[in-house]
Amino acid sequence: MGNWMQKIRRFWDRSFFCQEFSNFFRKGDMVLLVLCLAISAFSCLVLASVTGAEKFGSSSRYIIIQLLATGLGVLVYAIMSSIDLESFSEHRLALTVFNLFLLALLIPFGTDNNSGNRSWLSFPFLPFDIQPAEICKISFILVLASVMNSHQNRLSSVRSVTHAAFHMLLLVGINIVLSKDAGVSLIFVFTFLGMAFAGGVKLLWFLAGGGLVATAWPILWNHVMDKYQKLRLQVLFDPSIDPQGIGVRYHTKLSLQSLTGGGMTGQGLFNGNRTQAGALPAQHTDFIFSSIGEELGYLGCALVLIMLFLLVARCIWVGVHTPDFMRRLVCFGAAAALIFQIFINVGMCIGIVPVIGLTLPLISYGGSSVVTIYAMLGLVSGVHARPSPRSHERYIQPPR
Repeated sequence: MGNWMQKIRRFWDRSFFCQEFSNFFRKGDMVLLVLCLAISAFSCLVLASVTGAEKFGSSSRYIIIQLLATGLGVLVYAIMSSIDLESFSEHRLALTVFNLFLLALLIPFGTDNNSGNRSWLSFPFLPFDIQPAEICKISFILVLASVMNSHQNRLSSVRSVTHAAFHMLLLVGINIVLSKDAGVSLIFVFTFLGMAFAGGVKLLWFLAGGGLVATAWPILWNHVMDKYQKLRLQVLFDPSIDPQGIGVRYHTKLSLQSLTGGGMTGQGLFNGNRTQAGALPAQHTDFIFSSIGEELGYLGCALVLIMLFLLVARCIWVGVHTPDFMRRLVCFGAAAALIFQIFINVGMCIGIVPVIGLTLPLISYGGSSVVTIYAMLGLVSGVHARPSPRSHERYIQPPR
């Protein structure tokens, strides 16, 4: 028996998985992983409180799912950390096809998941739903970094900008047509802008893009946008629209009441007036920041923003200290996606942006969101582990 155990141990010590496991702990970004786990732990604590309302049934189900998603996320984080980004760059077309295939699955399997947007995949053999655009967010960063890397010597040329913008518009257009989810689609746009700015695209292109949007805005407003979409924008600037907060302003009114109801230190976990009554819509997902404000006060909200700021800052730090252009763009792309999602979610809770249904990264309840964020940050960890290509791979890539 002892000989067999020794043979198994020697096999494991020499195996690929053992080597990769060891490399992950030696070279992976443990600082980033600890930040993620700290935020996830805080999330589970808050979810235990805000899902205690009677309408949720039992909070244990939400905590178990969130913990399982976190565990799977850590595994995916380690896997993504172990994959060299050069291998992704060589299969850009496959990643693009993968994105289109995922979104196309919304046609037969799409469901709104009580969100109003057909942006979730519901498979009868799975006990949970999947949001394909969240997964596409990761591969989109890889595709865009690869495209910009292949044009890095002439990044502001018409061909380069058109090539990168094509991939962004392709995903945005298909996702909006199939899911009607403008919020997630805007993540692609902001990620594109963040990566283009960090990559060094000339300011003239941003001004031209802004001018194009301004020119097309009347057409979008009159012929493309639905009435409820217009109202969600108008209510931000016109106090005469739904002043009682029983219509389009309803979610924002309840959110602000919860957010401000906790004062400086909050009413205490498991003691929020509205959250414990289940009176705040989506209090465990889209409006969890308001739930935190009610139960943990402004100090709790400040703690959340500090943790998320450190997460973004770590992504930027890894990118700044990476000499390779493509790897740097991947880090900045992850940071841009996080910044936009944080800004929209918090802005939605405090009433300065329209309610478009984006979760607060790693804080809100949601298995697919948690796993995909861990996967995206695993790419950053991989950059930390391998900041430059291997010496024999350092060549100028031809345009593709």
